[in-house]
Amino acid sequence: MRPRSLDEVVGQKHLLKPGSPLHVLAGADRGPAGPSSIMLWGPPGTGKTTIAHVIARGSHRKFVELSAITAGVKDVRAVMDQALTDRDLHGRTTVLFLDEIHRFTKAQQDALLPGVENRWVVLVAATTENPSFSVIAPLLSRSLLLTLKSLEPEDIGELVDRAVLDPRGLNGEVHLDPKARAHLLELCGGDARKALTGLEAAAAVALSERSDAADGSGTPPVITVEHTTEAMDRAVLRYDRDGDQHYDVISAFIKSIRGSDVDAALHYLARMIEAGEDPRFIARRLIISATEDIGTADPTALHTAVAAAQAVQMIGMPEGRIPLAQATTLLATAPKSNASYMAIDRAIADVRSGKAGPVPLHLRDAHYKGAEKLGHGKGYVYAHDATNAVAPQQYAPDELVGVDYYRPTAYGHDRELAARVEKLRQIVRGERP
Repeated sequence: MRPRSLDEVVGQKHLLKPGSPLHVLAGADRGPAGPSSIMLWGPPGTGKTTIAHVIARGSHRKFVELSAITAGVKDVRAVMDQALTDRDLHGRTTVLFLDEIHRFTKAQQDALLPGVENRWVVLVAATTENPSFSVIAPLLSRSLLLTLKSLEPEDIGELVDRAVLDPRGLNGEVHLDPKARAHLLELCGGDARKALTGLEAAAAVALSERSDAADGSGTPPVITVEHTTEAMDRAVLRYDRDGDQHYDVISAFIKSIRGSDVDAALHYLARMIEAGEDPRFIARRLIISATEDIGTADPTALHTAVAAAQAVQMIGMPEGRIPLAQATTLLATAPKSNASYMAIDRAIADVRSGKAGPVPLHLRDAHYKGAEKLGHGKGYVYAHDATNAVAPQQYAPDELVGVDYYRPTAYGHDRELAARVEKLRQIVRGERP
């Protein structure tokens, strides 16, 4: 069912407009020679390999496919040498499709550069990883980066309907129940390949039942929800523990907690758990969130996050999902304050800019021999001897006296701290009797 032309490709409308680089490379439009290399970046099952095959169908073109999993530098150089021969002797362009280029080492990617730079080949490289992190800069700069998006349900629905009727597919030998169709679209997760594989498996189940029943009515069997459930017992979850999804999902998780959307936070937690993310990684991020986004607005948030991390370490998974969910729920619904986070960053900024004057003499260590002669500790007031255990005296270096780093918010426990901090500052700085 792989499309044979760009007109048969569904989705990716932003890349398939008339006059686009893909149309030019595929020979559908007249235009300049186009880029010598393109990078197709997108989730699985969105058409990267299909587009490469369509481009290769142009006249006087030879298609060569390599996989970064099995190919080495020797294989790449052999393709480049043959491509140069085919161009010079036969006037034929070689389209080199390299799948999963992010798995290529730097040396292997370097081997591609001569052929790409001299246009011996039209390189079409596919990757599910962000090329900015996985492809060397010289190769990336000589390529046109095209980003493919996950297919919409209506796009995949069009492919499924086509596969049911097309002679290259099921050729009308089965009917697809609308509920089963909706079930397929729901479970495939925007992956056309997964949808077609599920359809094929479900059709096989339906046809085998017809055969077992020895039904000679001639009516095509109907693919039901039961058939699609048997073929696809769990929704496809795109998640790469070392790639974009690892960072994107945890980012959305933390931002949902920060934004107090408990339901979204639990959704992203579930995605990570189902994808097999390390629960200790999730627990560490919860601890960071408790201090960065909640802080003094709810001092118990940090205790909750640490306790969840300890619980996960002790009981493991799958039971560990419960304390993680409890911590996520409590953190998302807690009042928020980044006052401590901002306070330490302000203090660090001042230290880095050189605002780190001498420690006042009365605060310096006076426990070693000779310290008293240097004036260390002279005039120091022991706080517990003062009224309310708060002594009016200078604590900050001279150039930072009166600087307020900590600025409590008006949320949660911060409201009480705001009034208390103001009173403490007035007493310590001698601004009130």
